[in-house]
Amino acid sequence: MSTYISSDFHGYYNEYMQMLEKIQFSEDDTLYILGDILDRGPHPIKIMLDLMNRNNVIIIAGNHCVMACECFKFLLREITEKSVADIDKDTIEKLLNWHQNGSATTLDEFYKLSKEKQREVVEFIQDFELYEEIQMNGQDFLLLHAGLGNFRPEKEIWEYELDELVWERPDYDVPYYDNKIVITGHTPTLFIDSKANTRPGYIFKTNNHIAIDCGCGIPGGRLGCIRLEDMQEFYVENEK
Repeated sequence: MSTYISSDFHGYYNEYMQMLEKIQFSEDDTLYILGDILDRGPHPIKIMLDLMNRNNVIIIAGNHCVMACECFKFLLREITEKSVADIDKDTIEKLLNWHQNGSATTLDEFYKLSKEKQREVVEFIQDFELYEEIQMNGQDFLLLHAGLGNFRPEKEIWEYELDELVWERPDYDVPYYDNKIVITGHTPTLFIDSKANTRPGYIFKTNNHIAIDCGCGIPGGRLGCIRLEDMQEFYVENEK
């Protein structure tokens, strides 16, 4: 029985499956995914359909999940004169933002599903939590996708706004908590500008932070995963 943390698959189904094989993931294990399964890579919905059949995977919402949910509300509506008339500036901006962030592959696979399966996928994504607090070997962990925007030590986690949890990036040079380790995805470790980041593209640990987005699909990146029981790291290189 092991507990694994990974994140930011971004549609790279083959790397995702290779990671499950590498860690020998079984029904007795638990996998936490810290967001951003969708977009960019070739098979985001294929990953989602696989996850929908796994009872031992807990998914945290990332910014790409949020963008998808916001846009699916509109895209799943029947096209009528009223629905077209209801298109406002906010809806257009959300659709453009998602498009600019790689929605094409998600929509391509999504529209190939039956209407019933489309609804199931959307309902599945809507149930994602924004964070999880767990304990392992006496150590407290806070799991979330991005950072803690406008951080204050006295601020309760439930007080944070949505954007502060799924869009804002952590300040890795500052330890947020003395007795709690914050594990995040969202920011590829390739791009973390810190003197302590001596291995860009690999799991980064500093100041009670663990950053696990190792840039799957990005040149020089890979898919990363960590096992909490012993902090062993696992990697799958990007396919050529």
